[in-house]
Amino acid sequence: MRAFFVGTTVALLGVGLALALWASPPDAYQGEYVRIMYVHVPSAVAAYAAAAVACASGALYLWRRQPRFDSVTLAGAELAALFSGLTLLTGMLWGKPVWGVWWAWDARLVSTAVLFLLYLGALLVRGLAEDPDRGRRLCAAVAVLAFLDVPLVHYSVVWFRTLHQGPSVGPEGVKIAPALLVPLVVNVAAYLALLSLLLVERTRLAQAEAGR
Repeated sequence: MRAFFVGTTVALLGVGLALALWASPPDAYQGEYVRIMYVHVPSAVAAYAAAAVACASGALYLWRRQPRFDSVTLAGAELAALFSGLTLLTGMLWGKPVWGVWWAWDARLVSTAVLFLLYLGALLVRGLAEDPDRGRRLCAAVAVLAFLDVPLVHYSVVWFRTLHQGPSVGPEGVKIAPALLVPLVVNVAAYLALLSLLLVERTRLAQAEAGR
């Protein structure tokens, strides 16, 4: 089962990469830089999903104090930090040629940076706590509270005036051409599969490290 899961994830990543680099046409306004979207958007979706996992497992750990929930919280927090960091990096790489700057004090950028820092903070308080049990509780609490930033990140382009483009998929319909949408959907699926695989493996490693 694990081999099948790994193979499926690798296949999805390979197909997504091929579609992004060769099948997808340049954008009418962004040109070739639109290809960064195929890493940027899936990374953001994966960050949301990892944050949701860390939030749910953190809440369960605070409630039940069961070690298995702590292991999932740790894995989710690490991956939320990883994918939100990747979202920031790819956003900056896109922003320089399109906006002319690496960084702008834009609502979407700032709220994403806050999300990244919150999950780094969750890991930091866990690692620095003198009492391991207290560190686990603090990590779980921060992971739960950090998830409150996810709606702010997602809806920042709707709630605030921002340089960032508005949502391409929403209640009003799809505002992206099929030639761009198909590679994007495949890459989102690939990154979610990768996230799931990393969550399972990191949770197992955390349990082994703790002797559970």
